[in-house]
Amino acid sequence: MLSKLSVKLKPFLKILFACVLISILTFAHSDAALARRSGGRIGGGSFRVPSRSYSAPSRSYSSPSGGGYYRSPGWGFGFPFLIPFFGFGGGGSLFTLLIIIALGSFLVRTLSNSGLSLGGNREDSPRNTKVSVGKVQVGLLAEARGLKADLDRFGRSADTGTSAGRAKVLQEVGLALLRHPEYWVYGATVSQTTVLETAEAKFNQLALSERSKFSAETLSNVDRQVQSGEMKISSAVEDLAKEIRAEAGEYIIVTLLVGVEGKLELPKINSSDDLTQAINTIGGVGSDRLLALEILWTPQAEGDTLSTDDILAEYPDLKLV
Repeated sequence: MLSKLSVKLKPFLKILFACVLISILTFAHSDAALARRSGGRIGGGSFRVPSRSYSAPSRSYSSPSGGGYYRSPGWGFGFPFLIPFFGFGGGGSLFTLLIIIALGSFLVRTLSNSGLSLGGNREDSPRNTKVSVGKVQVGLLAEARGLKADLDRFGRSADTGTSAGRAKVLQEVGLALLRHPEYWVYGATVSQTTVLETAEAKFNQLALSERSKFSAETLSNVDRQVQSGEMKISSAVEDLAKEIRAEAGEYIIVTLLVGVEGKLELPKINSSDDLTQAINTIGGVGSDRLLALEILWTPQAEGDTLSTDDILAEYPDLKLV
């Protein structure tokens, strides 16, 4: 009797649950309360240019002696010190010479500290180093469960404490995506090349924007710090939500975000071929160029779902491929 009653009531419960969801959207004004969305995160690194790209100007000084040379600190040339210590007025000429040397040293240090030299601005200064920020985002059908299992495994075991480890996991995630083109539905890219400080700000902006779409990061591996958690969802609510959302489709969103020394050009996404090229490009970044990395995916927790409405609301830049 009870089983028959539950079967009859189930359609009404689904309608009631949908009405409750609509009411929350309309009156509560709280997407976080509605979208209990879980996310995974793999990342690490920093915007520090390797020391090989910049060497400070050398500063050397040879003590004055008859017939010797004085070499200006930070300059690439010297001038002959031919004036004897004595003669031409004795100590007066020595005093004048010391004043000239002091003034010259002061001017050279001032120019060096301001980043200038006889040749102008140093192009190899870290501040002038060109750095690119690139993002590739892929929306896949939830049937790509093998990909989600790979991402979870990488999240628990990847070496994110070294540049080589981060480059390896970036390549592995790129390969995992390329193995599932039949599940691709959406794609988008962002790429910008600028100076170091601006690139870091852009990278942080994109990372925070993507991470803010998660209610909780239920699996995180950043700079070798691995953390995991669970989202508490009522089983009854979870079952009903999955049935309702399944009618509109379920998806997985994977985001690859990198900071790279030098140029990184990503194509605009208009087709699956463009998306293939973008994944190949970003996944092929070597450890010698990779400065910072964020790999994000949602949903991560078991039982969590991402519907078409969620994508339209949170990922408006995605294009159908």
